[in-house]
Amino acid sequence: MSTETPTAKLRIGSKWMDSGAANASTPVFNPSTGEIIAKTPVGSVSDVDAAVAAAGDALPEWAETPVVERARVMFAYRELIARHFEELARLVTREHGKTYGEARAEVQRGLEMVEFACSVPVMLSGDTFPQIAESVDGETNRHPVGVCVGITPYNFPHMVPLWMFPIAITCGNTFVLKPSEKVPLSAIRLVELLIQAGLPDGVLNLIHGGKEVVDALLQHRGVAAVSFVGSTSVAKHVYQVGTAAGKRVQAAGGAKNHLIIMPDADVDQSSKALAASAFGCAGQRCMAGSVAIAVGSAAEPLLDQLVGFAGNLKVAPTDNNDAAEMGPVISADHRDRVAGYLATAERAGAKVVLDGRQVDAGDAFLLGPSVVDQVTTDMPLWKEEIFGPVLSVVRADSLQEALAIGKSCPFGNGASIFTSDGYAAREFKRHFNAGMIGINVGVPAPMAWLPFTGWNQSFFGDLHIQGTEGVHFYTRQKMTLTRWFESSSESHHDPVWKSK
Repeated sequence: MSTETPTAKLRIGSKWMDSGAANASTPVFNPSTGEIIAKTPVGSVSDVDAAVAAAGDALPEWAETPVVERARVMFAYRELIARHFEELARLVTREHGKTYGEARAEVQRGLEMVEFACSVPVMLSGDTFPQIAESVDGETNRHPVGVCVGITPYNFPHMVPLWMFPIAITCGNTFVLKPSEKVPLSAIRLVELLIQAGLPDGVLNLIHGGKEVVDALLQHRGVAAVSFVGSTSVAKHVYQVGTAAGKRVQAAGGAKNHLIIMPDADVDQSSKALAASAFGCAGQRCMAGSVAIAVGSAAEPLLDQLVGFAGNLKVAPTDNNDAAEMGPVISADHRDRVAGYLATAERAGAKVVLDGRQVDAGDAFLLGPSVVDQVTTDMPLWKEEIFGPVLSVVRADSLQEALAIGKSCPFGNGASIFTSDGYAAREFKRHFNAGMIGINVGVPAPMAWLPFTGWNQSFFGDLHIQGTEGVHFYTRQKMTLTRWFESSSESHHDPVWKSK
């Protein structure tokens, strides 16, 4: 019996196939065991050319398919995802390391995106303006943009691809998906299920690879639009290269999400919400709360409760262990990188009051929750996205000082305030420098029908991911003026531009 580690396949047109990139590959780990469970091919420019060509060939017929029929494929897809819900959640846990509960939540949010895509037909309706000028009617309608590309990160291997291709495809586009090389298995299964749902060949294609493949997609003449989620440095690169090549681009980057705790906040509820925000998914999400700003007298009781609660979380391997409350990070290298921030913070004068480095990791890529007090805005711990289970505590004397700290942050994904004061909540909602706001909510991530509205260095582009903005990104608007002559003898004049 062969024990050879399988290599992830590509889906191009009607076929599953190997990459044209010789035998080069990167390992896919099970973060709970350290075991290599698959290999991802590095990909090649020829893979990109073949996938874009297949998507281009499928585009004319798919774009002309009635939108109701396109939506019916998504209805069938939704049923298949629901039927395979448990399998998909277990797959997320195996290749990413999320807890069972977190993986189930991710699959549910992805399912909601498919449900939202089922409603696309009503969102493609245009406006009509009868008799907008003498004997002239005006109308607008939306059309697909063409071949679209999705480049997705490792932290949500199921949900983030579903932010993209269900809407794009239902809008009449064809698609090329390039998932993270760290987590290809969920993407493969999503493609398999959509094919089973009845999607025609070539409408959705799947390739793998790194920077060479990404740059080839960004510059390919056959690509019309690119969606990206990842770090800020790469998001900026994707936006600059893609737009320079004439593409429509939406690129969501990193974050440094601030959580303000006012003196009148419910300490028990706030500390639990902060722990869930900072340490959920082992801190590997762009909406994780990574900075707690304790205002005035809130600091000491908050730290006591937070350290006590987070310190008792069951940190353990998650694969085949549903009791784990926090799982591993994606790789040993990433674990060591995150741990390095704690050592840097200590040297800079901050105080590690809960040290995740003390967890017994074994073969898993485990790092426990860490809370670091006395962090200041000149420290890397505040300036940089850590993307791990580390919560920095900054102290402020007032709400206005807390808002000023937020304003100085170059990122702008999300922020939350914990308070019972309506005035403080309103001031925060109006003035904090971020696109997604929570009031007594630890993770203000939007549901499928709302846009993922990152600001500043957290997003590059004009139209955001999800919601109506997502539909507008994957379509372009056409305006038509129509005039019918009463008879051939009618004298010609321009009814729109005529002078009085």
